[in-house]
Amino acid sequence: MNLRGDRAIKWWLASGCFLIFLMVIVGGITRLTGSGLSITEWKVVTGTLPPMNDQQWQEEFDKYKQIPQYQQLNSYFELSDFKKIYFWEYIHRLIGRMIGFVFLIPFIYFYVKKRISKQLLPRLLGMFMLGALQGFIGWYMVSSGLSENIRVSHLRLALHLGTAFITFGYIFYVLLLEIYPQDTIKQPDVTHKQFFPVILLTLIFLQIIIGAFVAGTHAGFIYNTWPKMEGQWLPDAVPYAWANDGLSSIINNIVTIQFIHRNLAYLIVILSIVWWYLQKRNYPAFDKRVRASNMLMMVIILQAGLGIFTLLARVPVWMGVLHQAMAFVLFASDIYLTFISRYKTA
Repeated sequence: MNLRGDRAIKWWLASGCFLIFLMVIVGGITRLTGSGLSITEWKVVTGTLPPMNDQQWQEEFDKYKQIPQYQQLNSYFELSDFKKIYFWEYIHRLIGRMIGFVFLIPFIYFYVKKRISKQLLPRLLGMFMLGALQGFIGWYMVSSGLSENIRVSHLRLALHLGTAFITFGYIFYVLLLEIYPQDTIKQPDVTHKQFFPVILLTLIFLQIIIGAFVAGTHAGFIYNTWPKMEGQWLPDAVPYAWANDGLSSIINNIVTIQFIHRNLAYLIVILSIVWWYLQKRNYPAFDKRVRASNMLMMVIILQAGLGIFTLLARVPVWMGVLHQAMAFVLFASDIYLTFISRYKTA
């Protein structure tokens, strides 16, 4: 039996990728609606069920009242207001629990049935390690907003989001190795051409991290003009912050963060156009590398345009969530391009 071509395993991995994507989308809604600190405790088992009666709801609300976010920002909240933000954080955590079950139970089944190849087993174990790490980082992020701050640390938010993308990317790459069985993959195409998609992927991942900084510091609510930032290509606040704070301004100054996010986007667009042109010139139109480059180019243009409109509109929730969702599609598109560029598939 061709273990690498096991259809059930491929659907299993694909469903895991989708659930991680869904969790990040709900996480974006949670962040943009200010819901992330509504559940102040992490109860792995008993937290599976939401409050079931008025007394339980009041107990959860009383716990929320003890943290700075309520005391300094949402002190006007009634129980009905609390229920709205509790909903999104509860759904976010529920999906996290679902991911655990979706990965663990089928894994046990496939392992017992000896349907997991020797090559796949260590990759799956790596997947579980990343999943466990992501759960820990999620609580580490939430804890940063429970004692002194009214929001979670934007650095921990970036760490949480970055780990989610790494986990997704890892599983998606394993899925690609299952979609293309061993007998259809020739020797790796070890040329300089395979490194360009990796460089582009690194820049996209860095842009995602900077995007988390933008979200965590609310940097998207300032300088809502384009292409200039309130009439300046380089706002005076950027060199001023650098002169006073040095390197820390890159991750803490909201004007600098937005400036970097804008200009890194321009660099990614330019590099992707160069890559797309080189592929169109060197390979026939039906080649997988050309089709993957076309897809990446289309997604990058859509994402750049969406980012501009989201900024101009002052980050409405639906546009912010859509922008984050497109980042996922962009990340996956470049992973696919990296895979296709590395392996000569039949």
